[in-house]
Amino acid sequence: MSRVFMKGCEAIAEAAVRAGCRFFAGYPITPQNEIPEYFSRRFPEVGGNFVQGESEVASVNMVYGAASTGTRAMTSSSSCGISLKSEGISYCASARIPMVYANISRGGPGVGSIQPAQQDYLQATKASGNGGFEMLVFAPSTVQEAVDLTYKAFDYAQRDKNPVLILCDGVIGTMMEPVVLPEMKTDEEVTALKEANKDWACIGHKLDYKNRSWIQPGQWLTSKMQSVNEEAAALYDSWEKDVQVEEYMVEDAEIVIAAYGISARVSKSVVDILRREGIKVGLIRPITVNPFPYKTFDNINYDVCKVVIDVEMSIPAQFLHDVEKGVKERCPIDTCLCSGGNIMSREAVIKTIKKWIKTRRG
Repeated sequence: MSRVFMKGCEAIAEAAVRAGCRFFAGYPITPQNEIPEYFSRRFPEVGGNFVQGESEVASVNMVYGAASTGTRAMTSSSSCGISLKSEGISYCASARIPMVYANISRGGPGVGSIQPAQQDYLQATKASGNGGFEMLVFAPSTVQEAVDLTYKAFDYAQRDKNPVLILCDGVIGTMMEPVVLPEMKTDEEVTALKEANKDWACIGHKLDYKNRSWIQPGQWLTSKMQSVNEEAAALYDSWEKDVQVEEYMVEDAEIVIAAYGISARVSKSVVDILRREGIKVGLIRPITVNPFPYKTFDNINYDVCKVVIDVEMSIPAQFLHDVEKGVKERCPIDTCLCSGGNIMSREAVIKTIKKWIKTRRG
């Protein structure tokens, strides 16, 4: 397969098209604007439907409606825009409607800044909307990984009848890299994917409580709502098999960096730099941040490892809470943080590590 040079947001959109996505509704917000722009140009070529809604709230509910017909559907936004979409996403989770969305994160809280950040971690992994629903959440660290995860996300969503989130930061969304694009699904394959949903999709079924083809979210009867929640909890427990994580030079590491997304990409280069200086550093990079790969932290040799460094573009730290849960107080944890649109640098991570080494020796 040939490689093409693409911006992250556009590559995500193209991956969605190739996965069979044929409906997108969204609203402009930096730094994800290239996603809806790309869909608006690309969909006429494949018979898809693009809508720029009058708001984020309208857009996510359009996706809710389109996805309810069994059509592969997607939306995207950035941070504060995702907050506006949260109710509609919760409705999709309640009604067990498959949809995919991308958060190209920016600084916050509130409107914040238009520059990249990782300040939506808790929202993405712990509280994406009311009702305690969960989703598979993937956090790519390269444009290629964003492409691959977006392509697969539609299969996960259809398998589980549940929303799936691609959690990117603004760096990955706006940077350009060479990527190998996945195979384009044929019109026949796209039709077959939609046909596979006909037992539940809103395509003219008789209204009843056994068939969720009607778009009402979940079951309003108390006796039914609990059973819906119990079914969902069983689904979430099944996701352990889908967890993805990268371990890099962890076996003999005296210092282990824990990071995700662009911070992990920066940190991986730090590992290479410090290894050349004789400092034994390793990296744990969760690719699936929900469910979180807690068990991976059991692979650290705590007789050798003296500290875990949490590296993230969030102040106060958010990813840190899951790192703490994984480490289980088996060694100290330090942090290297920035936020509000400041991008993590190799220099900052190296400085944190060397300061920790100097303090320990002192």
